[in-house]
Amino acid sequence: MEGESEVTVREIQLRDIDLITKYWLNADPDFLVQMGVDLDKVPARNELTETLTAEVNKPITDKKSYALIWELNGTQVGHSNVNGITFGKEATMHLHLWQSINRKKGMGSLLVKKSLPFYFENLEIKKLICEPYAFNPAPNKTLKKVGFEFIKKYRTIPGSLNFEQEVNRWELTKENYEKIIFNS
Repeated sequence: MEGESEVTVREIQLRDIDLITKYWLNADPDFLVQMGVDLDKVPARNELTETLTAEVNKPITDKKSYALIWELNGTQVGHSNVNGITFGKEATMHLHLWQSINRKKGMGSLLVKKSLPFYFENLEIKKLICEPYAFNPAPNKTLKKVGFEFIKKYRTIPGSLNFEQEVNRWELTKENYEKIIFNS
């Protein structure tokens, strides 16, 4: 990443929900398909807003989804979230840089690293999983660079918004997370 840009990560707030709904509802359809999204499964604005609002307001131990906002120089540029949460055990992570201008600059790796403490510490998990579309190179490259371990490639429907697809399963254990954090 270039220059003196500051990237930060924080928990989602109610004021961020509109930005996330705009990302999903205004994104280029070709971009969404390249990520493995089934366009027919993207919820309507009100449903997305209600779901995100409910999750923001839940205690951490009750969340089905836990989201973080990624910022560049104080401006929201993306989000990461986990679902499939088993508090104290594991969760499945998703990564989203909202505009193409911010992609392919190394920012994703830094944002993922800065997101890890939120997931491992706040959810008290032992393992973080990420299963990006196998044919979407950006998240696969990012996960490898950060230090996730490639487990396998297989066919599944990885999330509620996806079509059946080949995914790469990546995992990061708490032990390896601690090595990444303490060696950074």
